[in-house]
Amino acid sequence: MSILKRIESPADLRKLSPEQFPRLCEEIREQIVSVISNVGGHLASNLGVVELTVALHYVLHTPDDLIVWDTSNQTYAHKLLTGRQEQFPTIRQFEGLSGFCKREESRYDTFDAGHAGTGVSAATGFVEAREQRQQSHKVVCVVGDGALTAGLTLEGLQHAGAFQKDMVVILNDNQMSISQNVGAISAYLNRLITGEFCTRIQKETNQILGLVPHIGEPVKKIANRAQELAKGLVLPGLLFEELGFRYVGPIDGHKFAHLLPTLQNVLTLNGPTLLHVVTKKGLGYEPAMKNPVWFHASAPFDVKTGAPKQRAKCPSYSSVAIETLLRLAKDDPRIVAITAAMCEGTGLTAFKDAFPDRLYDVGIAEQHAVTFAAGMAAQGMRPVIPIYSTFLQRAYDQVIHDVATQNLPVTFCIDRGGLVAEDGATHHGAFDLAYLRHIPNMVVMAPADENELQHMVKSCISCNRPVAVRYPRGASLGVDMDPVPEVLPLGKGVLLREGTDIALVAVGVMVHKAVEAAERLEQEGISAAVMNARFVKPLDGELLGDVARHVKCLLTIEESSVMGGFGSAVLEWLSEEEMMHVPTKCVGLPDRFIEQGPQELLREHYSLTADGIYQHAKRLFAQVSVPTVLT
Repeated sequence: MSILKRIESPADLRKLSPEQFPRLCEEIREQIVSVISNVGGHLASNLGVVELTVALHYVLHTPDDLIVWDTSNQTYAHKLLTGRQEQFPTIRQFEGLSGFCKREESRYDTFDAGHAGTGVSAATGFVEAREQRQQSHKVVCVVGDGALTAGLTLEGLQHAGAFQKDMVVILNDNQMSISQNVGAISAYLNRLITGEFCTRIQKETNQILGLVPHIGEPVKKIANRAQELAKGLVLPGLLFEELGFRYVGPIDGHKFAHLLPTLQNVLTLNGPTLLHVVTKKGLGYEPAMKNPVWFHASAPFDVKTGAPKQRAKCPSYSSVAIETLLRLAKDDPRIVAITAAMCEGTGLTAFKDAFPDRLYDVGIAEQHAVTFAAGMAAQGMRPVIPIYSTFLQRAYDQVIHDVATQNLPVTFCIDRGGLVAEDGATHHGAFDLAYLRHIPNMVVMAPADENELQHMVKSCISCNRPVAVRYPRGASLGVDMDPVPEVLPLGKGVLLREGTDIALVAVGVMVHKAVEAAERLEQEGISAAVMNARFVKPLDGELLGDVARHVKCLLTIEESSVMGGFGSAVLEWLSEEEMMHVPTKCVGLPDRFIEQGPQELLREHYSLTADGIYQHAKRLFAQVSVPTVLT
């Protein structure tokens, strides 16, 4: 009988003998690969932490003892061991299991997290709460080595080190975050004693010992082993010791003979301890081991080959943006690209191949990326930061303080704007229009399609001030592309359809859906104008005013938070122009964190489809068309 199927909770796991763990890990990996091949998800990272997850739930008394997973996209084995096996095929699906930890989902999920770097700070808070409440449970935080580039992780480490309270931080070192790790800390962890002097001494010592009969070879092996131990103790450990942590490791994260006794020992130590565990991303599934970047967050794939089950017929918005940037960079040496550990995700690999000296990967350090860009812009460069909407939130102060207040020409290519799908609440780009449009000096635009996107990228580079272009995740629409990108008139929208009954004022990917809705309204005798706003800021007040004066009501449509977003900008303009007599309704994402689910399903759920817009417009027009009854 399957070992995994007998485990309904970690209490069942603790009844097993460690000799059964290797087979259990095989079953866990088989289940993860089987499910993720059908629904997509974070595969490589989850395959790499199976043994560590089993070992933690075996030596700890969860859920009384607490495990904090930094980022928490590597918790699939954790979910399988904590009573969620039957639900596991629903992972990342609408109304199914979250792909991350979710406190409302299970008492074993201690902290919701979808961004790297939160774990150590949260765990430190758990420790201090335990002390304040005079409790005695263990607190363990699992953090990836990529998250060490996040400033928040280092802030948490120095705080915890100063407190000197009992806690364990497990550094899961697989030499990767999403892309290959970069920076001085990554180099520090991977440093080897390879200097000329040490290399020569080792070589000469081995030669001498090799000449000693009987005992030379055994002593040589001991000497080499001692050198490796010294490297582990001195090189990686020194940084953490200086931060106040006792450093243990590195140890093999796939061998229970190393994991179990080491975990049991470090849990008895007093004060903060950092355990350095070395793992392999994608272990157990050859395609994921060979290509851990693609399998970090893969689409559904064929288990036998590892190839995607479906390929998009049209290029992604990301690739269109970066291809345009490439074309512009060939003629403008001032253009440089900056990424925060998302080179592949944002499509920058092509830029890196073409201009390796003009691509800067700063690691999971969004705040530094923005201020670094500001510094380059202040010296005459044209830095471009392709970044997911949800990740730019982490650098909000830097956008204001370091870029906007100085009116510096930094371009933000905001990828994954709007509904992002299966990653859920922490990853939807719902707030960018709202949090950017009220910043002085900032220009904010959103293309209706990929052709307009290439013109907007060109416009960003030509705009001598802070500017953001926001585009969605996924394949583009397949519209005809103009041969050459051109600069769009700043703050000017486009009237796509004239109408006298209702105006559909849309921005971004909602524009084409608004046109479809207008055509349906026309069939029912309702004359609908459609305005492609293009710019959220500055808003085209001249065109908006002309449209509003010729209709009975107005509907704004955006795939972003309706609170403070594009619709709010339109209402503010109508108020300023004393045109509030025009009945106006704003359609967008509601005041809540949006759940996970396929993009089109979520758009349908929140009426952000052609039919949804049609229904909203029809109801609004019906309301304003009802004759006023005098009493």
